Parts: sequence; C-alpha cells; structure tokens
Amino acid sequence: MKPSDKRVFGRSGLNVTAFAFGTAPIGNFLQPIDEQTADAMIQTAWDAGVRFYDTAPMYGHGLSELRAGHSLRWKKRDEFVLASKVGRVLKPAKRSQIDFAPWSNAAPNTMNFDYSYDGTMRSFEDSLQRLALEHIDMLFIHDIDRFTRGDEQPEVFRQAMDGCWRALEKLRSQGIVKAIGVGVNEWQVCHEALKQRDFDCFLLAGRYTLLEQEALDEFLPLCVERGAAVLVGGGFNSGILATGAVPGAKYNYSPAPKPIMEKVARIEEVCRAHGVPLPAAALQFVVAHPAIPSFCAGTRTVQQLEQNLAWFSYPIPGDFWQELKKKGLLREDAPVPA
Repeated sequence: MKPSDKRVFGRSGLNVTAFAFGTAPIGNFLQPIDEQTADAMIQTAWDAGVRFYDTAPMYGHGLSELRAGHSLRWKKRDEFVLASKVGRVLKPAKRSQIDFAPWSNAAPNTMNFDYSYDGTMRSFEDSLQRLALEHIDMLFIHDIDRFTRGDEQPEVFRQAMDGCWRALEKLRSQGIVKAIGVGVNEWQVCHEALKQRDFDCFLLAGRYTLLEQEALDEFLPLCVERGAAVLVGGGFNSGILATGAVPGAKYNYSPAPKPIMEKVARIEEVCRAHGVPLPAAALQFVVAHPAIPSFCAGTRTVQQLEQNLAWFSYPIPGDFWQELKKKGLLREDAPVPA
C-alpha cells in the first residue's frame, strides 16, 4: 500500500488518496508551528503523492485554513480533494478578548457554535475566503458528539440535523460541494446521523483502531450498504499506538488506563515476533475496511510526516494479522490488509 494510492470516496465519486493530510497541528494545537514548517509539511505530503487535505475553522481559530490555502493555492485545483467543516462561526476580535486554549498563537477570531441554516452558510463562505481556493469538495458537521458537547448533545444534534442538514443538502444539490457528512469522536453519533439523513461521508476520530472495533457492529455495515465513506482520524488513539505502552502513554488525550496498556503491550509482542512496527500496523489496519478509503494524520514536523508515510507503506505479512486474531487482540470479523 502506498500513501498515493487512489480510491473512490464512496458514492461521492471523489478520488482520494489512501493517506490524507490532517491540518489540526498547523492550527497550532497545544504548541506553535512556524509558517515555514507548516508549508514544508504540506509540500512534503504533496511530493509524496498525497492529494487529500482536511481542515476546519476550529483548528487554530481559522489559522489552519489560512495556512492550508496558502500552501495549496498554486496547485491545480482539480488535482486534490479538500474537506472542511461547519458548525462554528468565527468573528475577528482583539487577542486580549479571546480564550485560545488549546490553540497556541492562533488567528485573532472568536469561535461560536452555530448549527443553524444561516450559520452553516456563513461558516462555509468564510472558510472559502480564508482558504482563498475555488471550492471546497466536502463539508462535515463538526463536533455534535457527547465528547464535545456533553449534556447539550441531544439538542445540538437535533439542531444540526435541521439547520446544518438543510444548508449542506442545498449546497450539494447545487453542485457547490460534492460530499456532505458529520465529523465527530463517536461512531454512535455518525450511525444515528446516517439513519436520519442522506449523508455521503463521515470523519470518525479514534473510534476505529487496533484497539477499538465496536463500529463493526452497526455503523460500518450501514456505511457499506448506503455507499457512505468514512475518513478515519486518530488512528493512534491520540498516542499509545504510536509510542507503545510506555510510561505516560496517552489514550484518548489522557494517561492510558492499565487494561489499555496491557493490551497494547500484548500487541507489541506480536509486532516484535513479525518484525512489524506498531504504528505501521495501526495505520494500515484502518484502511483495510471497504467503507474506509482514507486515513487522516496530522504531524508537527516534516520528520514525523515522513515517518508516517514510511509506516503506511511498510510491508506487513498476512500471518501477523491472523496471529492478532488468534490471540483475541483483533476481532475475527475485522477486515485486514490483503
């Protein structure tokens, strides 16, 4: 498998690469990245054949869209696929009036959730201006899960299935965007959205990985049935599948609990026996599912990006996957790379 391998993104008909470049880090998530490094990573991804880029107004209060647009502006627009998100409206403000956490030195905009029809259209138009590109190919309704919205989630979800849905469906019907969907941290929310509305795609962060395959029960089979595509992010479960079960390893942005540490340690034993890097297995496992054409990864340095690209292409023997299943470390019904 190569990062540049082209796949059809579900029923949308868009051709995407199996590896997608995620721009959350270049929004200065947790720590700043300079302009030169942000641009160098996008150019490195491009030179490796990556033609799928995902951004959002949330990332750096608009900074990642500004940087992504700058780096992609002189590429031929029909040679890459670009995704962004709706659900937040940004407004210029003084830096002293903005709570930037967890973004560092972000763009001087406030962010407010807005899942109304008008708010969705405003978000889309503003994203186009920040990107300064001809069009956006796909739009995800962002962060309507419990992880982000807590007890407000049921009402937020209802609002999104009304206001956001009507706006996105209109943009799709007019041919302004090619694919519309939902981007969240919980497969259950994606599943419910697909049952209620005619979505093309989903961005699912961290809920289909070497450690978690509950999405195989209902959500992914429904995606296959409906022709809906899934872009998976967070394939390292926020760290532990990249670092291994080391002291301080992170799982879902928190210290990994003991059962997770123990399971990862057992997976690492199989990796060592077959000469397979754990991160390579984590990356390649995700895109073996027929509903998942692409995996999205964000990096902080060119070196991290080059390492991810190498892991994505690392040769993995078929008996590695079979041993994981035999030892109960991977579900029997989980598709694996051929």
